Amino acid sequence: MPEEKGAKELGFFEKYLTVWVAICIGLGLFLGETFPQLTDFFEAFEIYGYPVIVAIALFLMIYPIMVQTDFGEIIRAGKSVKPVATTLVLNWLVKPFTMAFIAWLAFRVIFVNLVGYDMGGDLMAGMILLGIAPCTAMVLVWGYLSRGNMGHVVVMVAINSLSMVVLYAPLAILLLPVADVPVPMDRVAFGVLAYVGLPLAAGYLTRRIMIKKKGKEAFERFTSKLHYVAPAALLFTIVAIVTPQSGIVLANPLLVLLVLIPLTIQIFAIFGVGYWGSKKLGLTYKDAAPTAQIAASNHFEVAIAMSIALFGIDSGATLAAVTGMLIEVPIMLLLVQICLKTQHWFLSHG
Repeated sequence: MPEEKGAKELGFFEKYLTVWVAICIGLGLFLGETFPQLTDFFEAFEIYGYPVIVAIALFLMIYPIMVQTDFGEIIRAGKSVKPVATTLVLNWLVKPFTMAFIAWLAFRVIFVNLVGYDMGGDLMAGMILLGIAPCTAMVLVWGYLSRGNMGHVVVMVAINSLSMVVLYAPLAILLLPVADVPVPMDRVAFGVLAYVGLPLAAGYLTRRIMIKKKGKEAFERFTSKLHYVAPAALLFTIVAIVTPQSGIVLANPLLVLLVLIPLTIQIFAIFGVGYWGSKKLGLTYKDAAPTAQIAASNHFEVAIAMSIALFGIDSGATLAAVTGMLIEVPIMLLLVQICLKTQHWFLSHG
């Protein structure tokens, strides 16, 4: 089985990926403070607010995954009602409201005396903006690392991206103390194209042309050479995203810590609900793992952009959204390991 082969090939680099992620977060913070001109450099090359360098890195992160995806799986996944419906319910009916409740509990009850009422409201807003932005590009990496059904992941990335355009504003208006929240549709559209559409098309064409002209063995030799491209691109992406946000993080260490606590609880809680619920619904491991991961992860790029637009770059809301970026990758890597170690829970379901 390919899964067994993948498990045997788990080398030193992948085993300690969480360590490399932590190092890259630290490096991003160091570079942002030591070379503040790097922020200007990133902002000088942007398309629809996305740094071109980050877009290139994300392409390199997703392309190797797409190349190895059997596109027949995507078609089959689109016809599987139960995993798709479960993911949609978790993303849009469960997650936004649990995030809002946990944010309220943290900053209106538990930590209110530490942060104050006004700052607590800002931090709540940032967490809510994270909770109503389901993950897209990054979840492809989590699904791939946990050896999930990549067809299901791709289908849900597409559905989530389209759903976000329709549901983001109503949920923000419902859950945030603001009257009107604009959805930057051009930014969302560009993000979907750059982060998902382009690598999906490139991976499909590469796979089809190589297998047809050179055979499956030549194709497998090619994909084996891409083994470290995706994780290396992931690490570079982390540095590129953290560097411009270093100032706001380092200026507010206590607030960062206080946001980390409820965000961590939220991620683990929603993952647990998704994973347990998937098992109860009879989903296979390959569908259950990405279903829970998609529900647990957030589209922090959108949340950061929206928090800056609504509350300003130096606001507590933006700090909370950036903190979500810092904590999500390490936690999701841990959840990948939990999935891999609990595959036997789903043996009775195929």
